[in-house]
Amino acid sequence: MTSLAGTGLLLRFHLRRDRLTIPVWVAVNALMVLSMPTTLEGLYGTEAERADLLDQVAANSSFRALIGPAFGDSLGALTAWRVGVYAGALAAVMSLLIVVRHTRDEEESGRQELISSGVVGRRASLTAALLTAATANAVLALLVTAGLAGRGAAGALALGLGLAAVGMLFATAAAVVAQLTESARLARGLTAAVLGAAFVLRAAGDAATTDGSSVLTWLSPLGWLSQVRPFAHERWWVLALFVAAVAVQGALAYGLAGRRDVGMSFLPTRPGPASGRLRTAGALAWRLQRGAVLGWSVGFFLAGVVYGGLTDGVADLVGDNERAREIFERMGGQSGITDAFLASMTGMLGLVAALYVVAAVLRLHGEETSGRAEPVLANAVGRLRWAAGHLVIAFGGSALIMLLAGLGFAVGYGKEVGPVLGACLVQVAGVWVVGGVTVLLYGVVPRVAPLAWAVAGAVLLIGWVGPALDAPRAVLDVSPFGHLPKLPGGAMDWTPVLVLLALAAALVAGGLAGLRRRDLTT
Repeated sequence: MTSLAGTGLLLRFHLRRDRLTIPVWVAVNALMVLSMPTTLEGLYGTEAERADLLDQVAANSSFRALIGPAFGDSLGALTAWRVGVYAGALAAVMSLLIVVRHTRDEEESGRQELISSGVVGRRASLTAALLTAATANAVLALLVTAGLAGRGAAGALALGLGLAAVGMLFATAAAVVAQLTESARLARGLTAAVLGAAFVLRAAGDAATTDGSSVLTWLSPLGWLSQVRPFAHERWWVLALFVAAVAVQGALAYGLAGRRDVGMSFLPTRPGPASGRLRTAGALAWRLQRGAVLGWSVGFFLAGVVYGGLTDGVADLVGDNERAREIFERMGGQSGITDAFLASMTGMLGLVAALYVVAAVLRLHGEETSGRAEPVLANAVGRLRWAAGHLVIAFGGSALIMLLAGLGFAVGYGKEVGPVLGACLVQVAGVWVVGGVTVLLYGVVPRVAPLAWAVAGAVLLIGWVGPALDAPRAVLDVSPFGHLPKLPGGAMDWTPVLVLLALAAALVAGGLAGLRRRDLTT
């Protein structure tokens, strides 16, 4: 039997398992990219306006750090500039989650041992996981290339291949980390930390130079993506860096996979003390989720500092562009451009916080399906008490990260501390509704609980792309965030906030009632 026997069967199985999540990830990313040319055309319809935008970006190091340098004034080049880094980061997150789910998650749950007992090669599971990620990235590249071909076939192909290349680079990175750690949670966290470091390096490099020539930029894969320069005299040779990195990381992952036993790792988890120190279900939940809470807290605080520091310069960047002003006002409310910018940025952080609450709630699902919840519940711990420990961290943690984001805004902006802090905290009501939907799915129909990611993705897409495309009010109202008051600058209306909080409480109650009545996955 070869080491790749059964790869095709496992690939079909992985694609079937991810038949809902992969299309959502790909659709959100592709729509974000493909909607941008139309938005930019409305904002900067003339060559003079686009040239002026390039001058402003070149003169503003903060915006280069946030988005990257712009290398051309065509709509295609500006699209690659505006969404390239973030679309690449989204492709990276999608890819690392796919690979960890089908490698380390399977080993941690014990399913991989069962699969390996059949006619399956030693490296078949790893190969199938990477092929699943490659399929998702190939579809993304195809959609981006086809959708932007009218702006220039070469540029569209360069951007599509660049996004897929970033995705595969982090897919192979996740494959390496999955061999090193025993925990799927740690594998996801470490790979995400690598992605975060890549973003920081790129931001520091792009802030230092106007053409991305900094050494720090070239140390980051996200920096390589911008250096492909789609629609601006493409640098095809930069893609060779991705190919080399993917090949090296893939070879390393395959080498490590052949040198360890199933379920084992090269960095085994240290055994705990002989006598347990976790005396409550809540303490156990905190021990399991404290790393995620810390990471998200630091990230949101730093994001608040960055966005707060950009606030004073946003009026100069928008200038007399009425279309840009209208988009900010649709996102942030009918107020001055500064308040509208602050409201739109706090709203964006609220949308991202919805991803945290989904991940934190679904930790219950992971504990149950991996079999770790069963011995806990076999003792004097009820289901509701066990679930409450995780839910307190999920909902309380989301409020904490939004509070820290507000403090970050206060540090970066240095003005209107109270209103900006209130603007961040009001987003918590929308975040908790998404969390309530996740609890309901997990408690009532646990098999489809991962669909909560699709809910969060849809909310993110509506909040991000909807205002730019001037979507109808009925579409924007599908998201709970569409009902929140636009702060700062707008009037505080407690009615929608209280209604959303009541809805979140009802969803959580329904989910807990379902959890109490159904059988556990064993």
